[in-house]
Amino acid sequence: MDEHTATFEIESKTDARAVERLLSQLYDSVREESRTVRDETGDSTATLAQFETLREAAKDGKPGTLTVVLEQREETFGGGDDS
Repeated sequence: MDEHTATFEIESKTDARAVERLLSQLYDSVREESRTVRDETGDSTATLAQFETLREAAKDGKPGTLTVVLEQREETFGGGDDS
């Protein structure tokens, strides 16, 4: 499994605002994709709830750290759909 990590230090109001915007955009994208797919499974609902929690926490505008980890597995998606 490949793992990629990026850490963002929030040391100013500008940093906090950038992280808030990043998480808001990510939340909106996940919400829109789950609507597009019409996949109302527990997994997509739980994922959206987790992103909402992150988005709300970022609105506090406090110093901290945002760490993003991408873990890629060896398997591929089923079917021929690239989306």
